[in-house]
Amino acid sequence: MGRHVLVGIDGSDQSTNALEHALSAFPDAELSVISVVNPVAVTAGDEFFDGSAFEQQRELAEKHLESASAVARAHDRNIDTDVRIGGPARELIASATESDVDHIVVGSHGRTGLSRILLGSVAETVVRRSPVPVTVVR
Repeated sequence: MGRHVLVGIDGSDQSTNALEHALSAFPDAELSVISVVNPVAVTAGDEFFDGSAFEQQRELAEKHLESASAVARAHDRNIDTDVRIGGPARELIASATESDVDHIVVGSHGRTGLSRILLGSVAETVVRRSPVPVTVVR
């Protein structure tokens, strides 16, 4: 089992399930949890230029991390948290590389078929590009 596990969260039920899985499957590992603000996702409209939409997304990411910390405390665990800015898959992989992570755990949004092909998947990209093993939790 990994000694340092990275979990990506986005506030979805799937990412909470991923955190729960990491807490139970890696009881002795150091856990780092990140939430990524994707600036591309908040550039539509004039709000981006005054920073309000971006700042709202950053605050939301902080709330996701606060919730993750509460989940960890319920399991008598401590976690390291961080908000990162960029593409979610790229930032998960970069964080894993920078932090000497042994394993990544992410949630799947369960897309299949054409929607998966058209929309892409953060989990799929992480699996394909990660330098360490990845667990995808539904």
